[in-house]
Amino acid sequence: MSGSALHAQRDGWWQDAVIYQVYPRSFADGDGDGVGDFAGLLDRLPYIASLGVDGIWMTPFQPSPQVDQGYDVSDYCAVDPLFGTMDQFDQLLESAHALGLRIFLDVVPNHCSSEHPLFQAAVAAGPGSPERAMFHFAAGSDDGAPPNNWQSVFGGTAWSRVNPGSETDREWYLHLFSPEQPDWNWRNPAVGNYFEGVLRFWFGKGVDGLRIDVAHALFKADGLPDAPTADPVVDGLRSNPKVSDQEEVHEVYRRWRRVADSYSPGRVLVGEVNLAPDRAARYTRPDEMHQAFAFAFVKLGWDAAAWAAVGTELEAARKEHGAPPTWALENHDISRSVTRFGGGDRGFLRARAGLVAILGLPGGAYIYQGQELSLPDVDVPVHARVDPMWARGGVSRDGARVPLPWTTAPENAYGFSPPGAAEPWLPQPAFWGSRSVEAHRGDPHSTLHLVTGALRLRTELLAEGIFAPDDACSWHVREDGLLLCERGDQILLAVAMGDGPCPLPDGNVLLSSSPLTPEEFLPPDTAVWIRRRPPLSGLDFYDAE
Repeated sequence: MSGSALHAQRDGWWQDAVIYQVYPRSFADGDGDGVGDFAGLLDRLPYIASLGVDGIWMTPFQPSPQVDQGYDVSDYCAVDPLFGTMDQFDQLLESAHALGLRIFLDVVPNHCSSEHPLFQAAVAAGPGSPERAMFHFAAGSDDGAPPNNWQSVFGGTAWSRVNPGSETDREWYLHLFSPEQPDWNWRNPAVGNYFEGVLRFWFGKGVDGLRIDVAHALFKADGLPDAPTADPVVDGLRSNPKVSDQEEVHEVYRRWRRVADSYSPGRVLVGEVNLAPDRAARYTRPDEMHQAFAFAFVKLGWDAAAWAAVGTELEAARKEHGAPPTWALENHDISRSVTRFGGGDRGFLRARAGLVAILGLPGGAYIYQGQELSLPDVDVPVHARVDPMWARGGVSRDGARVPLPWTTAPENAYGFSPPGAAEPWLPQPAFWGSRSVEAHRGDPHSTLHLVTGALRLRTELLAEGIFAPDDACSWHVREDGLLLCERGDQILLAVAMGDGPCPLPDGNVLLSSSPLTPEEFLPPDTAVWIRRRPPLSGLDFYDAE
């Protein structure tokens, strides 16, 4: 499909799109330095297109000291030489569009790198300067304590002295993440103007959309008051209401939506909004972002009642604000679902079932690279861990970021790198070849074949009008542990989340994550899509609520 044909497709394509998340460092290494890059991604673009997804979300590749693997940006409108050149990015964008794939980029508006020129200028300018007003600088207490009790997501205080040895510069600066990631001061209009320029730069290149990092945390409570508790941060930023979900943030996304809509075709805004469903949905009102990740869902364990309860909350939020949920079970920041759902054979089956489930729900869906291979977390040796969360808080996300295996043989990092390359930036385990793309392609029952088949069927059902992005969802849990989601009046999604087989509801099974033997029973840890005949009625339900 040509880029022009892609852009000529129907409005609102994003409402039911499936996007593949690429973590460039770990996708494919083209130049042999042990780190994934544009050259490797360009070479593997046909693989992504063959899955049947609608687009790619790329995590940051802009210039960065890589303290937080690119989420500490020092130049928002350039390419880090670690990944390639701007010419290669332009080629990547053109090639993706030719394959029918849209490209979403990460934008990180809450914080930048401490090496960003504007932060460096603020440090040099001194207290009270316009340069420091671009960030959060504040004086500490007389006894040398920070300006308030806020804690960093990565552990420890959220404040650092800008010039620790100075007797004249006693100010601290705010960093909700690492000290190398100072927070922008969004109460300064100059910050908003700066980021409008960033959006226009990438949209002008033809980028189809942006995923907005920590979208709910741009504004901090006016006056920077103490948080209700100084306990360590739990569940991201949500334990401190003073640093997120301030009402002023919505005007930022109204402004950004006007920018996105000014292009033809319009660009798409997707928010990382780690809030409860009723609050997160407010960011997807018609004049704000198009989508927000269903964060209450992405972190769930294998629990039918919890899935039904969160699904019901998300449905209520959709009814109130209109935007369908954006489903995901994995990303680069959380444990992979195979591991999170128990590990071993059951974790493997549950991860397959979970993936079939989210692809059968109305709205958009995101697949994290390697999820189509049922990759588990890797226990990266302590000496090899590079995640700043590990250094500051004792939690490592490296296990979900290990470079992908492409081939069964261990040579060239299981196909991740070219011959003679450096060792990959994170070590791969000895079993990695058995989970590789090559191994999956040779097995007709593999997760890779399951995903490509599910995406083909999803496309057909959307074309026939059997699936619609605004289908209503009604969630229930049967007493035998069968999770049921009625999607509209034609499709029933069923997931066996108990310990034993479950009688199947009436209807035609369109897709199953595991073989059905005998057909009238659903094995545990299996998900199915059912075409209902007749509409569901009379089953023994109890509501998860």
